[in-house]
Amino acid sequence: MPKTKVDKTSKKEKKILVIVESPAKAKTINRYLGSDYIVKSSMGHLIDLPKSRVAIDIEGDFEPEYITIRGRAKILNDLKKEAKKADLVLLAADDDREGESIAWHIGNSIRKTVPNITIKRIVFHEITKEALEAAIKAPRDIDISKVNAQKARRVLDRIVGYNLSPLLWEKIKRGLSAGRVQSVALLLISNREEEIEAFNPEEYWSFEVFLKTNDKEFSAQLQKVDGEKIELKSKEDVEKIINLLEGKEYKVSDIEVKERTRNPQAPYTTSKLQQAASSALSYNSSKTMQIAQGLYEGVDVGGNSTGLITYMRTDSVRISPTAQAQAADFITKNYGVKYLPTTPPVYSVKKTAQDAHEAIRPTNIFFTPDTLKKYLKADQYKLYKLIWENFVASQMLPAKMESTKVTITAGKVDFSVSASKIKFDGFMKVLTIDKNEKEKALKMPSFEANDICEFLEHNPQQHFTIPPPRYSDASLVKILEESGIGRPSTYAPTIKTIITRHYVQRKGKQIVPTELGKLVNELISENFKDLVNINFTANMENELDKIEEENTEWNKILKDFYPKFQSTLQEATERINSMKDFFNEETDLLCEKCGKKMIKRLGRYGYFIACSGFPECKNAQGISIAQCPKCGGDITLKRSKRGREFYGCSKYPNCDFVSWDKPAKEPCPKCGSLMVEKNTKNKGISLNCINKECEYTKEMTEDKTE
Repeated sequence: MPKTKVDKTSKKEKKILVIVESPAKAKTINRYLGSDYIVKSSMGHLIDLPKSRVAIDIEGDFEPEYITIRGRAKILNDLKKEAKKADLVLLAADDDREGESIAWHIGNSIRKTVPNITIKRIVFHEITKEALEAAIKAPRDIDISKVNAQKARRVLDRIVGYNLSPLLWEKIKRGLSAGRVQSVALLLISNREEEIEAFNPEEYWSFEVFLKTNDKEFSAQLQKVDGEKIELKSKEDVEKIINLLEGKEYKVSDIEVKERTRNPQAPYTTSKLQQAASSALSYNSSKTMQIAQGLYEGVDVGGNSTGLITYMRTDSVRISPTAQAQAADFITKNYGVKYLPTTPPVYSVKKTAQDAHEAIRPTNIFFTPDTLKKYLKADQYKLYKLIWENFVASQMLPAKMESTKVTITAGKVDFSVSASKIKFDGFMKVLTIDKNEKEKALKMPSFEANDICEFLEHNPQQHFTIPPPRYSDASLVKILEESGIGRPSTYAPTIKTIITRHYVQRKGKQIVPTELGKLVNELISENFKDLVNINFTANMENELDKIEEENTEWNKILKDFYPKFQSTLQEATERINSMKDFFNEETDLLCEKCGKKMIKRLGRYGYFIACSGFPECKNAQGISIAQCPKCGGDITLKRSKRGREFYGCSKYPNCDFVSWDKPAKEPCPKCGSLMVEKNTKNKGISLNCINKECEYTKEMTEDKTE
């Protein structure tokens, strides 16, 4: 008789397969779950729209044509093999639209290979043993409304991007892109630049007097004349005030003491974390989210991979009761019960917030920054400390301040001097990032009513109004959030996209549109006004929310949007003239290969020099920024394989000079060596000599011209 094949896996107890998105998260989760579980990662999306074509069936109710992403088939097949060995699959992608879509696609693919297997969805908002156990005890089915919301957004963005981008290729140059959210971000930045360029400064003056009483000197600011607030717009206005003060006695006419309460900030949402990290640590949005992702997925703490913060993409300030109780315990033990509110603080959640996740907080408040410092990289430590202090402070009592305002009158003119002191530090007890907040008790003399102050001198100062500031990562994220544009997961990628496309560039913390960015914005915003505006983009986000929350028809917004968009696109294509040579500029240089003129062109990564005989002659080179200190060749802008900009010698490989910092055109005035630009939080932008023996430094303003 022939031997019967035995299914080897049937002899073994089948395990539970848990599928997450990232290997780091898988490593952390694996240490919390027992030997009954196998934890694998999908590395993000495995199934998506193809890159080579639109792949949307416009006539077929906008159904997308999904394929396995090139290079991801092996990962998907490995997950299917693991599923064959299991009797339960738990899809544990992130709890947002993208995560739900990833889980849905993977689940469908596995079910085609293993039809009878049980597949469930689990979600957790922090990677701790307790959170994982709770998630496993409460499995659910895929939330198809959330999947449909992601599908609608993906199809909408594909239609917009894959129609507008070719228009830019045809009219300006290849390699450009446009998108529903990125084009609005570019519009905001470009509009702000127009405001700055059109700004006319206006003169105004401030006026203070230096006085003395009780052997202490102090300054007092001009407040009112004849009981009315006054604006000084010229030197003549200042002279009128000086004339009014001539020979007058400076007398304390009023002392007002008030107590005020200063409340702590709410725990961080994604946008608030990005803003805080930009202000306090000078991190851009992408860097902040990259570090936060690592803290969430797990850090090696004493040999164990440990998730240190809750999920970092959230628009909610809600805190779980368990976390509030832990915070109360920590505050009582470390600061005393006098710092603890009688009931846990509750912060209001915005009406537009999805509130799917808690605010960003430490998973264990007893993991203080100091206890973790030896396990964290410097950037991780700084961001964790920011999150930890913010959360602890948010659970403490408000601070009590005593403010004193003294009015000093000279004839008809009132001056004031103010000071404040902390009566009870409250939540400020835990803050160390901004120490100045604790030291705002101004040193001023003690005053009594009717005290006479000795006049020392007038101090008028001329000023000019300044234009509105350019956007930084923090302020751009803030305006996007306030306008309802994008969601927590999209802020950082949007900024990264417009920088990568060379539409904008960073100058210090400022985001400045390039000439290419201005041209693209002009073309898109003038011809697609209904698409590239704040109200349309914000309303579209609301419609996507309705699909998720109310289970409305996912393709209705596409049916409403597409006909008008298609008509506008056709009209724009016919109306817009080609601007392909807009940035081309003839130079005096001759091509060393064919002798024809070299032309300055704008490429995807900035300006370069290319032969006018292209495509017959393909000679091209970067624009010289400075002279190489090693060989005297030209230093040009280059890009690494990962897309990061650096500066290197044009004579590579014969010369290996490279620098991550931008070289300056002028040599060091002290030793003649090359100088490079550096941007630090404390000093801002400065020029530094690369000669270690010289160490010459010259400070610059952030708003320098290049």
